[in-house]
Amino acid sequence: MKKFLALFLTLLISLFSFTPASAVENEIIVITEVTHRNFDGIFRDDSLSEILAPSGRLGRLIYVPIKTNRTWVIDPALIDEVIAMTNTYSLENKAPTVGKDIALSWITQLRYVTSRNQVVALAYGNPDTKLAKRLAPSELKMYYTYGNESLSKNLIRLVTTRPSYSPSKAVSHLSNSQRKSYTHNRQQLTELSRVVDDVGLKALRARMAILLSPSLNRDNRNFFSVQATKTVNNEVGKIKVNEGKYQLTSAEVKVPVTVINKFPVPVTVDLWLTPTNFKVYVPNINGITIPANSKLQLAMEVSVIAPGNTVVEAQLTDNKGNNVGEPAMLSLNLTVIDSRVAWFTTGAAIILFLAAVAQSVRRIRRSKK
Repeated sequence: MKKFLALFLTLLISLFSFTPASAVENEIIVITEVTHRNFDGIFRDDSLSEILAPSGRLGRLIYVPIKTNRTWVIDPALIDEVIAMTNTYSLENKAPTVGKDIALSWITQLRYVTSRNQVVALAYGNPDTKLAKRLAPSELKMYYTYGNESLSKNLIRLVTTRPSYSPSKAVSHLSNSQRKSYTHNRQQLTELSRVVDDVGLKALRARMAILLSPSLNRDNRNFFSVQATKTVNNEVGKIKVNEGKYQLTSAEVKVPVTVINKFPVPVTVDLWLTPTNFKVYVPNINGITIPANSKLQLAMEVSVIAPGNTVVEAQLTDNKGNNVGEPAMLSLNLTVIDSRVAWFTTGAAIILFLAAVAQSVRRIRRSKK
């Protein structure tokens, strides 16, 4: 009886002391960091190497034993920066770099420690999702999609995305002028993306999300807003029409116009030609394919209607008429006289000449008399 009672008490204690795996609280670990790179890929400093070290803030999060009850929430833009450090990278001040081995060890450990856990990819750049949804909801979807693809590639595994999840309640303090600048820049990149299928362009478009990050202080917001505008202008300038001045002396003429593509992929566009007045007629040129990293000369057919000066606005578009890049201005000086006017003028001159001859003959006859 005593043995039975002891066994019963043991089972009872075990029952109350046992905690099922489903009851163990899931640990959520958030891996985010303010960006340390310029938009051109150059690192502003080498401080990220200290943060990734085993004693650094991000190092202490991952140099831990494996557990099965963890969920990792990660900003894919940060992982891209770490991957960039594992190769040869440059600092803004040209100083020697020290983070290559640190970054390689960190990303290796991250892949190992997360191998048995669920990984959630944040929107690329960890933007203020409420602000992003208000400014550009379609772009926010792209930040999530691009972030998921990038993180899956870098961790060599599939990750999930939870648009409804936000690791922080912090908000972006982007000013109104900076919001307008962000909107203009991302619209220009979207226009380019319609005709340019380039991985570098996609990466730049995704990196625009860091402008909406709550982790940026005022100085960083100002710095990166200016940086973004310069970088986007440079990207837009990679495909353009050369401006020029032309002297036209014929009623029907083909004017050489040069279009440039500095992207490493071929680009197909249309060229819309709009005169500022009715002195010329210029048809559009459709279906222009410009090879990668090259120039292409086109023949712009011009029909002169009246002499004078005019300007033709040359705007590249996609096949749906959406603008691509900035327009170029082609100045035309029209010194052509319409053929009907020329015939009339020539005829009048002949008549005047014959009248002058007749008058001279009459004078000679009178003088003889």
